[in-house]
Formats: sequence, structure tokens, C-alpha cells
Amino acid sequence: MGYQNVSFPEGSRFLVTGGAGFIGSNLCEAILNMGHKVRCLDDLSTGKQKNVDIFIDDPGYEFIKGDIKDLDTCMEACRDVDYVLNQAAWGSVPRSIEMPLFYCANNIQGTLNMLEAARQNGVKKFVYASSSSVYGDEPVLPKTEGKEGNLLSPYAVSKRADEEWAKQYTMHYGLDTYGLRYFNVFGRRQDPDGAYAAVIPKFIKMLLNGETPTINGDGRQSRDFTYIENVIEANLKACAAPHEAAGEAYNVAYGGREYLIDIYYGLTKALGVDIEPNFGPDRAGDIKHSNADISKAKRLLGYDPDWSFDRGIQAAIEWYKQNLL
Repeated sequence: MGYQNVSFPEGSRFLVTGGAGFIGSNLCEAILNMGHKVRCLDDLSTGKQKNVDIFIDDPGYEFIKGDIKDLDTCMEACRDVDYVLNQAAWGSVPRSIEMPLFYCANNIQGTLNMLEAARQNGVKKFVYASSSSVYGDEPVLPKTEGKEGNLLSPYAVSKRADEEWAKQYTMHYGLDTYGLRYFNVFGRRQDPDGAYAAVIPKFIKMLLNGETPTINGDGRQSRDFTYIENVIEANLKACAAPHEAAGEAYNVAYGGREYLIDIYYGLTKALGVDIEPNFGPDRAGDIKHSNADISKAKRLLGYDPDWSFDRGIQAAIEWYKQNLL
């Protein structure tokens, strides 16, 4: 279970792009704890220096401040690297509708720069963040790879384009690429602030401060919320996956389904507060329901997540209590 049984050759070097972000910093931490070297590339546009300051004294850690939109930076970052975990991207469906050109430049061209740099530097495995948003308006649950609908946002388009480019690099250039379609990841170090903050940390922070959160829509939308430990497992197991599994995209989730309104009242109970939410309009580009079929990742990557939503939310609440109060 988990990633404790995943091993890599001694002295392996990993590059984590977006390494100062929520998912990236957790990946850096896990790899350093395994005794391997980590190079973190981040322009700190959405990532935070404080997320990686905890690694500064680790001799296996290196930080490069740079932007994946710059090919020379990507080339430098990939030098002498065995495994690339490409997490650098701008998230948020509604923000992508406001900034389509930026999302194309950052999420598509940036990823393509990283693929090319990894190819030229002889990287063994290229694992990259995709998203459940690629399923668009496909109504059938659970979501299964190969059954995608119409894309509903520039963000979703950018992630689908990344998958297609990665497939080309496996097909034509022999670079083993593995796309991970994240389903609503949550956990320690996820940013609770800002207009586009993820819902769980935002709710927790507001409730801890005695504020009234707003739920977009009626709260009956459902998501396959996925604790960060499961995402770490998927990334590391993809790095250890066989060539036969390359050139594909995989659902990364727990395989469950939680309703937003139930999560809200579960948080108020866990935090000991009695605050009724406000309800606002649905967010543009959002899908109503999300639930993943993770059988492909189990079969081809050996992915076997053992952090349920209930276990993960308790860990997340404790982390935010310690770090926000």
C-alpha cells in the first residue's frame, strides 16, 4: 500500500516543476525523505517560498527560480535528471475563461518546453499533471479514460493538449510519458486564500475564523476528493512504471464521491462551529459530478490508494488547525 515499497536507484535525481506549490512541495518532501535528490523549478507565481524553505538545509535539495515558458530554463533544469514530475501549471477553470492566452502559453507551451528539454537531456520518465476537467460534459459516472466529452474551459483544453503532446513524445521520440488526471486533490499546504482557492481549505479557514463561506450552486454537486498522499503515490509509481504503460493518461483519485453540502456540514461538526453557508451562482465551466474509475491506474501503474476521504479530511483539518490558528 502507498509508495513506501517504491524504490529507485541510489543517487536518482528528480526534477519537480511547480515544486513550491501545493502538490509539488509534497512531492519534493516525499522524494527527499526517500533519500533521493530533488531539483525544484518554480517561478513563484502561484507557488510559495515558505512551502520549500523547509528543505533548504537538505543537501539533496536544489532550487531554481525560473519559468517553464522559457526553453533555456527548462533545458538547465533537466540537466542530469532521471525523472521529471511536471506539476507547473496555472489552475482554476473560471480564471482560465478570463485568461485564455495565458493558459495556452503557460500550460501548453510550458509543458511542451518541458517535454522537449526532457527528451534532449535523456530523462528516463516524464510524469505530468493532467486533470479530471478533460472529461468535460461526459455525463456517465464513473469517469473512464477514453470516454471524454466536450471540453468546457480553456483550462481543460490546455490539459487535454498536454496529454496529446506527451503521447507524441512517447510515440516519436521514445520519451516515457505518464499523464495523471487529478481529481480534486486536497491536503496539507493547499492554499486557502484567493478568489480561486480550492473549496476544502477555503471552507476550513473561513470556519476557523468564524466567517460564512459561500457555496457555488446548491451544494449537491459531487467530487472525487483525493488526499495528497494518494497523488504522491501515483507520481512515484508512474516513475517506476514499465515502458508499456507510457504514452497514456490515468485517473488519479480514491474512487469515491462526496457531495459538497455534506462536506460543508462535516467540517462544521469537526470544527465545532454552527455557521450556515451562503449559496451563490454556479461557477462557469464547472462540471456537476465527478467520480473516477481508477482500475486502469491500478492495473498498469500498480496504483493502490489507501487514503480514503474520511482519513484524509481528518489529517487536513489537523494540519490547518496547527498552521492557521
